[in-house]
Amino acid sequence: MPVAKLKTVKPQPGRPLYESVKEALRGAIDAGVFVPGQQMPSTKQISEELGVSLVTAHRALQELVYSGILERAQGRGTFVHERYFERKTIAAAVRVGLVFHREASLADYYHGQILGGVHRAASELGMDLVILRFGEDVRNECNGVLMVNPFQEDVDAYTSRQARPPALAVGAQSGTQLIPSYDVDNVNLAEEAVAHLVRLGHQRIGYIGGGYYSSNSRDRLAGFEQACKNRGLSCPNELKIKCNSWKLTDAEREHLAQVLASPERPTAIFAAGYQYSLEVYSAASKDGIRVPDELSLIGTDDPPSAAHMSPPMTVLAPPLTHMGHEAATALFEHLNQENTPGVHKPLLSRKFPPQLLVRASAAAPAPTK
Repeated sequence: MPVAKLKTVKPQPGRPLYESVKEALRGAIDAGVFVPGQQMPSTKQISEELGVSLVTAHRALQELVYSGILERAQGRGTFVHERYFERKTIAAAVRVGLVFHREASLADYYHGQILGGVHRAASELGMDLVILRFGEDVRNECNGVLMVNPFQEDVDAYTSRQARPPALAVGAQSGTQLIPSYDVDNVNLAEEAVAHLVRLGHQRIGYIGGGYYSSNSRDRLAGFEQACKNRGLSCPNELKIKCNSWKLTDAEREHLAQVLASPERPTAIFAAGYQYSLEVYSAASKDGIRVPDELSLIGTDDPPSAAHMSPPMTVLAPPLTHMGHEAATALFEHLNQENTPGVHKPLLSRKFPPQLLVRASAAAPAPTK
């Protein structure tokens, strides 16, 4: 399928090349080169015809899918959305920058679930999405900004700008009243984890998770410590592995091994992130510690693999997709108020409770010999 009537895309100083490719393809759709319901050329064909790399062509197509201009059919290909033209006026009126921090991967579970909810809301409402990274220019065509799991320094840099569109943080706390947040109730999440383990009979509970690098990690650690204090449980520092990132360093992995090898090891561990849970499974297996017979584990997040671990993992599951959908809808309604005289709906922060999914990785502690 040739990419008819399209010219080679030339780089423009200070502008990502994928944005130029995206505009060229959207312009072709508006001009009737590609019509609603028509299958788009392959990434390889677009790459060759427009004189750009496969990566650039793929990013442009992906952003058009996120924007609701194209849609993907499993096993069939990518097509111009059937309702593109009837939604075009609204989409042009409300365009939102979807901003991810520098370490974020759209392929990981946390960001992918939030993005899925945002994308569904955008498709339902006819809202156009522009995917950005923190530090990239929030261009004039963006009416608002959704900050996905932002770091504090990124929020500070954004709020320091004199001119900026309205913004909403989703998946983390913004740390400022200037930007409301739609976030998981992470303090409650940790409290629920400790409460479940205490109901099972555990009194010596360890923690592994982020220490201070994000609001999620800070809130989960604070919730864990407060829950232990409220129940009169000892919460010694040697049983808390505070990590500097979402994955463990060699030193942090060694600390985990030392905790599990100690005669005073915990009978249960709260893992405040899915990757941390996997590290506990791995370390316990290496030391011949049976889960849950000798060590109970409760984790967070619920990707499909959680139910297929050995044993299946008990988790506190945040409603990430629902939260992303609600955040995108709230920002859309806020931005669209100027089209509805007499309506003023301020953006307010919300917290979303997690769901406890009881499986087999947490059980009553073994009787003391």
